[in-house]
Amino acid sequence: MTWISDDALLHLRGVTDEPDLSGTRYRLVGRLGRGGMGTVYRAEDAELGRDVALKVLAVPDTDAALAARILAEARILARLEHPGIVPVHDVGRLPDGRVFYVMKRVDGTRLDHHPTGSATDALRIVRRICDTLAFAHANGIVHRDLKPENVMVGAFGEVLVLDWGVAKVLHDAGPRAGEVDPPAIGGARAPLPRDPAGVTAAGERLGTPGWMAPEQTAAEPGGVDARADVFGAGALLFFLLTRLEPVLPGDAERDPAAAHDDRVRTALRRLRPTPHRRLRAIIARALAYAPANRYPAVEALAADLDRFLDGAPVEAHRENAWERTAAFVSRYRTPIALVLSYIVMRVLLILFAGP
Repeated sequence: MTWISDDALLHLRGVTDEPDLSGTRYRLVGRLGRGGMGTVYRAEDAELGRDVALKVLAVPDTDAALAARILAEARILARLEHPGIVPVHDVGRLPDGRVFYVMKRVDGTRLDHHPTGSATDALRIVRRICDTLAFAHANGIVHRDLKPENVMVGAFGEVLVLDWGVAKVLHDAGPRAGEVDPPAIGGARAPLPRDPAGVTAAGERLGTPGWMAPEQTAAEPGGVDARADVFGAGALLFFLLTRLEPVLPGDAERDPAAAHDDRVRTALRRLRPTPHRRLRAIIARALAYAPANRYPAVEALAADLDRFLDGAPVEAHRENAWERTAAFVSRYRTPIALVLSYIVMRVLLILFAGP
């Protein structure tokens, strides 16, 4: 008996999974990455002479549920035309029946590999993510799987939210006036299903352990709304500052909500240098265990981030009189210094100018 090494098995698996692009306009160049459901390849669009990213189902799909999810993801992305979302160019089927779709290929660094910068850099990245999520929510889409692997920082500073494969459709607004319908495979356009796969059952968890909002682990998936993405945006900011996952398995001897919220606050207080208490309050509110205790929408989180960056009081933290005074002095220190200098000069002139 001849044993095959693990490396050889991985190579054989990769070769077997490689898409057969015969009969299409695309030529395979190489593999870019692999997820739980699909693999993304680098390909060349022979007709337009450009590099593209091609995503294809990479696991057996006996009941066509995963193919439906891939197709739904392509249609969701086709609807969400925004600078923070990679545009879809094409969709189709391989000769073996697997669904694929083609996207713009973007050069950049995943957030989990992005070099740690200042707190201000982290805030600006998450602020742009909030803009993308707000646009998606306005179009009835909740991402549900925000994690560092699903965010890319491009070579020119663009911030892209990737992998909408488990997105939830809250409502299907339909095409706007003048909008071209998203691509479909054979047949007229059908409304986007509220469950992209059409198969989510009670008790099924869609998301990534360690990153899912607490309500995503509940028995009834229908309770997830846009506040799950508020949690996700807060989780990304928490990660950029601490390099930690925001969620750990609950302690059976403690209330899970209290244990979660305490862990978030403790991790932020232990950071060196310790973030300003206003920033700690923003993150703690975004990551609150109970959805009712979070920001009601990503726009509200973004507004608090803007206030913090501007040195203004934030809604997440009620400041006392001393903090308000210190914040006012810090924000207007230049005009205050000029006024004080003028007063000192006038006093000196009065004292020493003589009669």
